[in-house]
Amino acid sequence: MNRLTQGAAFGLATAAAVIAPLAATGVASAQPAVTAAAQPGDPSPALRAAASGAAATAARLGLSADEGLVARSVVTDADGTTHTRYDRTFRGLRVIGGDLVVEASPSGSVRQVRKNSSGDVAVSSITPTLAKAEATSTGARASKAMGEQSRAELVVFAGGTSPRLAYDVVTTGIRANQTPSRLHTVVDARNGRILDSWDEIVEGTGNSIYSGTVTLNTTGTSGAYRLRDAHGNYTTDLNQGTTGTGTEFTDADDIWGNGSTSSRQSAAVDAQFGAEKTFDYYLTQQGRNGIWDNGAGARSRVHYGNSYVNAFWDGTQMTYGDGSGNANPLVEIDVAAHEMSHGVTENTAGLAYRGDAGGLNEATSDIFGTAVEFHANAANDAPDYLIGEEIDINGDGTPLRYMDKPSKDGRSQDCWSSSTSRLDPHYSSGPLNHWFFLASEGSGAKSINGVNYNSPTCNGSSVTGIGHTKAEKIWYRTLSTKLTSRSDYKAARQGAIASAKELYGAGSVECQAVAAAFSAIAVPAGTQTC
Repeated sequence: MNRLTQGAAFGLATAAAVIAPLAATGVASAQPAVTAAAQPGDPSPALRAAASGAAATAARLGLSADEGLVARSVVTDADGTTHTRYDRTFRGLRVIGGDLVVEASPSGSVRQVRKNSSGDVAVSSITPTLAKAEATSTGARASKAMGEQSRAELVVFAGGTSPRLAYDVVTTGIRANQTPSRLHTVVDARNGRILDSWDEIVEGTGNSIYSGTVTLNTTGTSGAYRLRDAHGNYTTDLNQGTTGTGTEFTDADDIWGNGSTSSRQSAAVDAQFGAEKTFDYYLTQQGRNGIWDNGAGARSRVHYGNSYVNAFWDGTQMTYGDGSGNANPLVEIDVAAHEMSHGVTENTAGLAYRGDAGGLNEATSDIFGTAVEFHANAANDAPDYLIGEEIDINGDGTPLRYMDKPSKDGRSQDCWSSSTSRLDPHYSSGPLNHWFFLASEGSGAKSINGVNYNSPTCNGSSVTGIGHTKAEKIWYRTLSTKLTSRSDYKAARQGAIASAKELYGAGSVECQAVAAAFSAIAVPAGTQTC
């Protein structure tokens, strides 16, 4: 692995541990929306209003008396247009795949409702014929984790072709590779068949220690500094454990790490730097105040497990292993941005980690991982459209994934097709990664920051890019206001074109580039046009 380590320098009181600051570049070209998110912490006024008016909204939408709405988040545009995301219930049961987004005018009139598939959630009966214990056993058998514990909840599953009464069986444990598991197995409550399955723990691909000399926004006073910024992003030491919150890093002189693994602080510096830069990107470029959009930071845990070669997001925090032989901690800005972006996706569209939605989920983390790399613009890590280029996981200097031509990794698809949904999300992400490159930089051969690219199109067209900053803004708006948990590539195209028109106008160059890039990855045209 290629490794670049941190340098040490003197700190500044309570404001920042200064370790040679890196420049941040890029100013958003369009005004970001103001968003109110559900958790953690107290709900915003917009969300409280949506919650109190949920019953009236259900009636306005023509939902049956059996259906209920639970407000999850609200995005308010500068002109007062609101995009309210709701989860649904049916006769008091939680509905998996029942989420929807209501777009309303400033006066409150409903303009559009975006649902998964048909949006139907009604089942003829909520009385199961399969015992809960039998469903629980089915879920436990589906898990490959050790130390399993399972619980089952009766739900309505609306993620397939028709709604079904089912049990959502959640089985927790530790996989053989030390990664925690919270496996959901959806079991038909009538015949015991498995309808769906996914794991809440989203694994990422980690990088070696790589931050160079950086600025960290620590807190505390002389003799008792904490590796925690003003937003509450902080880093803890798990000391090779696999459970618990870990011990928060503290330091007497605000000089963190020594540039090598001989100091346990070194990995923490990289993790904290990545978290801070990612938080800053979402705040300054997308108008989102952290993962939950309420200003709350997140915990990063380092030194997880023994020789654990991975990193993951588990719904509340980021976690990093120390690599093979505990010699190369998998911490770097790309990892933090990718993993934290899984948190943003979870708290916006909530894209399921399977099928087309799984590919959109994984590509979203690659897109914003790349975006944060451009935002940080570190002198020793020039921004590029390569994923994991520093870790040399293949042993030959090649990256994990290529956004200009995803198929160069040997597994990802360049073009969307009906087979895309059957791939692992890391590979079904290929078409959307390809879309992002084409929308940003265009097709054909070019050199950017010293890296040569040659991006083809699936329809033989020539695409002209609009720059990564505009492409990022369009995709973030699509994620936060248009997509739902089971959205597919066709819905992504529809949503992105609508978002481009809202941000830059109907007939705009930006909208035309977005549409052209989706055509170039073989996603067929829908009803949305520029």
